[in-house]
Amino acid sequence: MHTPHRLLLVDNLMIRRYGNLRMGPGRKLMCGAIRNDWRICEFSDRDMARLLAPLGIRSLGGVIANRKLLLTAKNFRPDIMLLGHCDYITNETLAAIRKAVPGIRIAHFNVDPLWQTRTRAQMADRMESCDALFATTAGEVLKTWTTGRNVVAYMPNPSDPSMENQDNGAKTDFARDLFFAGNPREGDPRWDLLRALLPKIEGRLRVEIFGADRPSIWGADYEDVLATSKMSLNLNRREGDLWYSSDRIAHLMGFGILTFQSSKNGMQRFFTDQETVWFDEAADLAEKILRYQADDAARAAVASAGRAKYHALFNGARVLRYMVETMLGEPYSEPYEWAEEVYR
Repeated sequence: MHTPHRLLLVDNLMIRRYGNLRMGPGRKLMCGAIRNDWRICEFSDRDMARLLAPLGIRSLGGVIANRKLLLTAKNFRPDIMLLGHCDYITNETLAAIRKAVPGIRIAHFNVDPLWQTRTRAQMADRMESCDALFATTAGEVLKTWTTGRNVVAYMPNPSDPSMENQDNGAKTDFARDLFFAGNPREGDPRWDLLRALLPKIEGRLRVEIFGADRPSIWGADYEDVLATSKMSLNLNRREGDLWYSSDRIAHLMGFGILTFQSSKNGMQRFFTDQETVWFDEAADLAEKILRYQADDAARAAVASAGRAKYHALFNGARVLRYMVETMLGEPYSEPYEWAEEVYR
């Protein structure tokens, strides 16, 4: 039996989007807590800062949001606190929460690439105030933020069956054969790849690039595209960082969409070529796209197998248990396939 916890999740939960939501990792960890039978309280820092801002002055709203987070912690009395991208929340507030709730353990999770200056600054900002830092990039770069008092570790992008709730591998009727959703621009390697790829497959299948030739999509519109797509590209602005992908990978593989991804990311540790399709460069990618376009039985088998594997390994309940056990220094309740990427 897993230890029950009281978990306070602080993240951008996008209340002000009025349902035009992203399927973000924070919400999936929230779902994971419920699936683990843990008590959870959520606090959306950006929404609170906007709501509480006197005369619309966001900086003052941020000050008040910190006070309300402290009040929330006092009222709820969590033993675990998880912070996502919470730039409004200060380390001084975290220190005040520790005084108000003795024994609380605090972790920051960051799903942005660690090569970005802003991401590295966020990790550095939390390294002294948090008991644990989690990132969706693995490797010795994580040692950068160890202090001797904390733990820094890899976390996969979580899935949840209530969000990635369909299996396109079982479908045969689609609105498009291949899609990519992102915002590639000049100087972006994703755009360079697309520019080399598209002429090789033009006229051979239905392709839609959202954020380039089509407008960007969010919320239910994005989920509709996921539900009606046969194949997809999982492209990152930089490939080759160990086990890194944007959380797009959870949406694509979690929906049972045949997913093409770079062979440079090291995800072969978790998935075989019977569960996803690896590519090296544009010509190789084009050849594999056309092969699976012509063999729908093979496409369906790989897509469904990838979906099953993703949900089995990286579902939010399992990822969250790993995060809490890592932060508390507890023996692992099961063998997590990525658990060697933990630095103390």
